[in-house]
Amino acid sequence: MAASSASEVASSRLKRNSDDMAWEFAMLIDPDDLQRVKCKLCGKVMSGGVTRMKQHIAQIKGSMTSCMQATLEQQARCKDAYEAPKKKKKQKLQEENEVRALVTIEANEEDQAELNEVGNSDPKKGPMDQYLAPIDPSIPLNMKRFQRNINDSVDKERSYRVGQYLARWLYKKNVPFNAINDDDFKQFCEALGRYGPNWRQPSQYMIRDKMLLQEVERTKDLLKPHDVERADTGCSIMTDAWTYKKRRSIMNLCVHCKLGTIFLGSKEASADAHTSQYIFDYVDECIEKIGADNVVQVVTDNASNNMGAKGMLKIKRPKIFWTSCATHTINLMVEAIGKLKHFGPAITKAKEMTIFLYAHHATLALMRSYTKKRDIVRPGVTRFASAFLTLQSLAAKRKQLTEMCYSDTWEECKHTRTKKGKVAHATIMSRAFWKNVSLCIKVFEPLVKLLRLADSDGQSMASMYGQIIETKKAIVLAVEGSEKDYKVITTAMESKMDGRLDTKLHMATYALNPYYSYTTTSIFTDVEVMSGLMDVIEQFYHDDDDAQNNALNIDLPKFKNKACLGRWLPQKQLPMAITMLGSGGQLMDCKLLH
Repeated sequence: MAASSASEVASSRLKRNSDDMAWEFAMLIDPDDLQRVKCKLCGKVMSGGVTRMKQHIAQIKGSMTSCMQATLEQQARCKDAYEAPKKKKKQKLQEENEVRALVTIEANEEDQAELNEVGNSDPKKGPMDQYLAPIDPSIPLNMKRFQRNINDSVDKERSYRVGQYLARWLYKKNVPFNAINDDDFKQFCEALGRYGPNWRQPSQYMIRDKMLLQEVERTKDLLKPHDVERADTGCSIMTDAWTYKKRRSIMNLCVHCKLGTIFLGSKEASADAHTSQYIFDYVDECIEKIGADNVVQVVTDNASNNMGAKGMLKIKRPKIFWTSCATHTINLMVEAIGKLKHFGPAITKAKEMTIFLYAHHATLALMRSYTKKRDIVRPGVTRFASAFLTLQSLAAKRKQLTEMCYSDTWEECKHTRTKKGKVAHATIMSRAFWKNVSLCIKVFEPLVKLLRLADSDGQSMASMYGQIIETKKAIVLAVEGSEKDYKVITTAMESKMDGRLDTKLHMATYALNPYYSYTTTSIFTDVEVMSGLMDVIEQFYHDDDDAQNNALNIDLPKFKNKACLGRWLPQKQLPMAITMLGSGGQLMDCKLLH
């Protein structure tokens, strides 16, 4: 067994720790020479790493001979991978040009007047320009090229020096480096370049007073389309309560519509008890402010006080839905699954092993020397996401960790001879542990996909129930068809999602999502799904019998027959069943299908 593990470790050194698709066709000749690779298809050895390998497989003429063993599909994949960085760079340049163009092209009359006061597109000349002679038409062509090269060189040097001043300010003020990718910063650079030299920055008082008030008014103007969209297609109200490090409790309210999410307000609630009545009053005040006719649903987490407020809202405003946060619910589902005997011990052992490796400088340095300075622990947005990413990282680095445990340095380290060190060694060398880690990844992977859907800005609510069904199918494959294991896992899932991700609202959006209902027509004969859809229509058109009749007997049959495909009209124009699409329960689109 030791010889087998040693051979696996040796083979792992013939591949760089990279997820580049070219490594499907390449292998290292020498682990110490990361640029010299060999083609697995034809055996050709070349320098230049995986970039040359892509050229070789894709049969791109020029600097590399073609691989005659590659299939058309392999050639196409490598060609796409080779050209992807160029396309990405070109797209990025185009987007930057569009952002800079906004400074002049899409300005309104008032903004255009301000920009005209700033200056035209020709920058003012500074002291350096006296050293740059203008191009004389009488100078021969080859001399013009020489002069242009000198000018380009000087411009690059000047641009670099300007960049140094910017970088120095970023370093001193601890500004994140990616801040320079912000579109507003690019527009500032464009405006500053148009102004030229002798610009003086505004005082801090002007920035925090006059300019701030102007920006507030500008932001309000930018949000006016949201008011129109909310009246047209509806919106969701989202609540969130949290406590920060000073132990002050804050409650936030946000409004989500098709155009995106905006912050509506917040209040400090440290001195107040967060009862159901308190939460209901706060949400109801927000509904009054927006307009009850414009609100379709309220989204909160699954705390008991929120569920109490849900009942109060149903009494006062029966048309409005109350939806549990999908992200919070999925995290509860995964937490329940992680406690099962199939997964709990493996997660615990992985946690203990990583804690040991990170607890001592010697073991941490040794681990990083074998993983090429790559960490095992990968933080995620949630505890579950962190655990899953860490398990994935462990599985990817299994061979390196095994090699580490075979090394003399590991044996000589005093920490590895302790009880915790021996437990960590036994965990790394245990085949049963790695088998369980693999099972955890297979089961949790579809759940991570579900979590990403809920946490995205796309139309997740319409896909949530259908994706849960797909997740269960993926779990069947992960447990290799074992009905007993599948039942244990799905029982844990359903114990947390019951009444939260399988509500009548989720059923309705599932039935009205053409991706599912047009490919699986049996949805329209599913009693549970259609019953949920009818309940939603009845609640949405509360006390409006004509609207309910039109939705159920006129518009729904049209939708079933695909007569409305491709035609979308605002909610208040046609009485049609609703498609409430949202992110984590948030309303993304409340349009009618017609």
